[in-house]
Amino acid sequence: MAERIYLSPPHLSGLELLHVQEAFDSNWIAPLGPQVDAFEQEFAASVGVRAALALSSGTAALHLALRLVGVEPGDEVMVSTLTFAGSVYPICYLGARPVFVDSEAASWNMDPDLLAEALAERARQNRLPKAVVVVHLYGQCADLGRIAALCDAYGVALVEDAAEALGASYGGRSPGSVGRVGIFSFNGNKIITTSGGGMLVADDGALAARARKLAAQAREPAPHYEHHEIGYNYRMSNVLAAIGRGQLAVLAERVAARRRVFAEYQARLGDLPGLAWMPEAPWGTHSRWLTTLTIDPAQFGAEAEAVRHSLEAENIEARPVWKPMHLQPVFAPYARIGGQVAESLFGRGLCLPSGSSLSDADLVRVAAAVRNVYIQTPLGRT
Repeated sequence: MAERIYLSPPHLSGLELLHVQEAFDSNWIAPLGPQVDAFEQEFAASVGVRAALALSSGTAALHLALRLVGVEPGDEVMVSTLTFAGSVYPICYLGARPVFVDSEAASWNMDPDLLAEALAERARQNRLPKAVVVVHLYGQCADLGRIAALCDAYGVALVEDAAEALGASYGGRSPGSVGRVGIFSFNGNKIITTSGGGMLVADDGALAARARKLAAQAREPAPHYEHHEIGYNYRMSNVLAAIGRGQLAVLAERVAARRRVFAEYQARLGDLPGLAWMPEAPWGTHSRWLTTLTIDPAQFGAEAEAVRHSLEAENIEARPVWKPMHLQPVFAPYARIGGQVAESLFGRGLCLPSGSSLSDADLVRVAAAVRNVYIQTPLGRT
């Protein structure tokens, strides 16, 4: 069996060890510390915000973000349906109710037209949601200009889930920097990783300071342990922050490498009928965190799931596009707006191996495995 090709493995730069050694030399390996401080400052500068807070996960960051904008039990929060469950769980942690909004074709992200209709209807009924969580999917920004304008018009807080989109851009700005609060993930499969961790960003210094307090068990400034509200143990380790610094230093290289991976797949497979690549929306730059496409079985001769199984038989990891949240049994009780676009993308979508460390030989092998599925169909043999 050939060596396994993973979907999106970590890719170390070599710089991480220098910062980790600093942490060990200083004996500061507990949560917080000089590496955390430096990582936060460097990250804030990288995405163009005033404040950044390093946390234990992207989900923790989103949980804090929703609490910061005032989400409470019984509130509605509108959220992209085509996403990972971690974009929705924190809404439920707070006792709020998610309302799932369908995707649009230009970016596969939240449809601004559907959001506009939903906000207008709820405004007429005097029951506006407390927040909108827009997810930037697979390395591409949603239509932030329109979505942010809608949220401003109705006085609804915009939270950006940019867990998958570090290194992308919207009109020259980083995702996460447009809404009231933005969050990122450094899970092991992300474009940069700390093995586990996340970041909350905001331009509002007071908001960021409150997040910092809540993330540190909501401890009051007293010589003893004093608590006036519920807090969380969401702080990042100094060692993990050291890894993050080494990763962040090569972010531009990692984005360039992933965009090259996409271009190689497009060049090697672009002649096959029925394959359609996730488009790059006109308003920004796609980081191509994952190379994602849809497969029309009537033209290609096989469904996306059959292609995935064929790749797995060659020891190549691929995954379906996210199953929409409104189709998940755990979220069945909650409302949705549209859903057909997300359902179609799930039914036809496939994510190919996209790591920034993929070799030319790996790319050739993956492309050949996809092409072989087509060759083995009646369509491909004609």
